[in-house]
Amino acid sequence: MRKGRLRFANLHKLIALVFYYGLFRYLPCSYFPILGPVSKKLRYFCGRIIFRKCGKNVNIERGAVFGCGFDIEIGDRSGIGVKCSIPSDTIIGNNVNMGPKVFILSRNHRFDRTDVTIQSQGYYPDQQTVIEDDVWIGREVTMTPGRNIKKGTIIGACCLLCKDFPEYSIVGGNPSRLIRSRISNER
Repeated sequence: MRKGRLRFANLHKLIALVFYYGLFRYLPCSYFPILGPVSKKLRYFCGRIIFRKCGKNVNIERGAVFGCGFDIEIGDRSGIGVKCSIPSDTIIGNNVNMGPKVFILSRNHRFDRTDVTIQSQGYYPDQQTVIEDDVWIGREVTMTPGRNIKKGTIIGACCLLCKDFPEYSIVGGNPSRLIRSRISNER
């Protein structure tokens, strides 16, 4: 009986995935007049079924790609931005703002050997990206595999995030560098 329930649960996820990628992904952005709020609700409905964990008031924007999404966890009041691409095992905390066209990689090509083409060497194992609470990710940020974005971090637009930084950092550039800490500005 339990296997039957698991298959039925997976069937719900697959149906939601088909509706998301077949139709809801193409509906207008959440801020579009009249149709936007309805589109946001339909994508959220799919996310609640597909994702392992989907918090309250989550915004999955138009054109977002998340693989099968079965292992995604996303917290309350967080979002996946317009035309973003994230791996299907990403963990996103609460109150995370994500700008458009954010791209998170899950793996890289192997390139250790020079006697074999890079194409023939395969890939390094997949690495999970974790985005903690209260993070703001700017437009067109690209993240290399396995990033752990700490609480309160701001990542500037067009940043190539290739290493991890402490909590409450402001990060930018290509390659990424610490611009300053948000903690030093508290009064």
